[in-house]
Amino acid sequence: MKLISDPNQTSLVDRSLDAVWHPCTQMKHHESLPLIAITKGKGAWLFDDQGNALLDCISSWWTNLFGHSNPRINQAITSQLEKIEHVMLAGFTHPPVVELSEKLSALTQGHLGHVFFASDGASAVEIALKMSHHFWRLNHQPQKKKFVCLENGYHGETLGALAVTDVAIFREAYGSLLQDVFTAPSPDARKAQPGESAHDVAMQAAEKLEELLKTEHHNIAAIIIEPLVQCAGQMAMYSPEYLRSVRLLCDNYNIHLIADEIAVGCGRSGKFFACEHAGIWPDFLTLSKGISGGYLPLSLSMTTAKIYQAFYGDQMQQGFLHSHSYTGNPLACAAALACLEIFETESVLEKNLERSKDLSSAFAWAKIDPRVQHWRQQGMILAFDVKPESLQRKNTFSREMFSAGMAEGILIRPIGNTIYVMPPYILSTEEAIQMGASIQRALNKVLI
Repeated sequence: MKLISDPNQTSLVDRSLDAVWHPCTQMKHHESLPLIAITKGKGAWLFDDQGNALLDCISSWWTNLFGHSNPRINQAITSQLEKIEHVMLAGFTHPPVVELSEKLSALTQGHLGHVFFASDGASAVEIALKMSHHFWRLNHQPQKKKFVCLENGYHGETLGALAVTDVAIFREAYGSLLQDVFTAPSPDARKAQPGESAHDVAMQAAEKLEELLKTEHHNIAAIIIEPLVQCAGQMAMYSPEYLRSVRLLCDNYNIHLIADEIAVGCGRSGKFFACEHAGIWPDFLTLSKGISGGYLPLSLSMTTAKIYQAFYGDQMQQGFLHSHSYTGNPLACAAALACLEIFETESVLEKNLERSKDLSSAFAWAKIDPRVQHWRQQGMILAFDVKPESLQRKNTFSREMFSAGMAEGILIRPIGNTIYVMPPYILSTEEAIQMGASIQRALNKVLI
């Protein structure tokens, strides 16, 4: 039996390496790439145990909207903590979960009027998948049980969510556990050939999707997509016209549309919901990450009255058979309500239009850098790719950029040869400029 480390004799990093299995990590890499012990955060900055400051360019894995230790969110959680920290949502309810559900429904103009809560993003996707599958069974079409996902799409790492995720490393490791799905071409605008536009690529992808639906729609429950940006898929961005086309195809072929807005929702795209750019609403919409401001685990799946009514009946078997112990946690809901209040009272979406211009200006150098291609931006998400011929060590580039960024005082986490930023919405013009210059210096070190 391993003894507990003496905190007075052993560093926090060593204790973590001894006791914590870190996510999405090859732990052996930490023999050469040290863990960073973060002890506090304020605004857009993180501080390690040595007092070094890091500009959080990726919102701590895309979660933080309004800065670390935000006073309004802190106060909302503290106030709720004095009332009730948690109560099960089966057979009970509480003010924060009701108010949050009502506000979210109102943000969809009532199109998605029912909210089912969980904790992490993958769980919200599982809910949407199960709900769609169960809906068709209840409607006497049990053969409609397959799903369509997009090439390079990512929806989480639980088994249902992973089945509709098209990332090679996960499929190689866990493919034998997963159900078969259909994979449709991505509308990734980077596919455009000379003379083609993002719209052209979107239409070509929609045509390929329709070919699949024509022959298989009787067996398909739903298609799941990340609206406008496939974030884990190297920040692939595409035309809103694809969303409009998919909504029309789903209507024509009687298939559910699941919009996974876990990463792109809550204002990241420039509107609160990315689907709003296309003027469409899905049958299911999932949120997590930013909905609680990066404070507490919270996720949810929103759906329509039609789907809700299919489960409404006298028999328990007709109900949606799914639960989580911390479903609708009051503290997490209070954090989310504080975030929505900040959106309402501080004109966040309007101010983000200016912040997105600051980002664009800060990375203007990347548009003309001969080592860079596919510069792109959607709202508060900006990305570009390093050309393969400019990489010295393709397999280690992302780790080298991470380390070079740390030396420059910035937290970045490249995906393959894609460098991206997704900062908190409180970023100042000066911090944006600093971010762009620091990433340029880090890139110059790695590519020399």
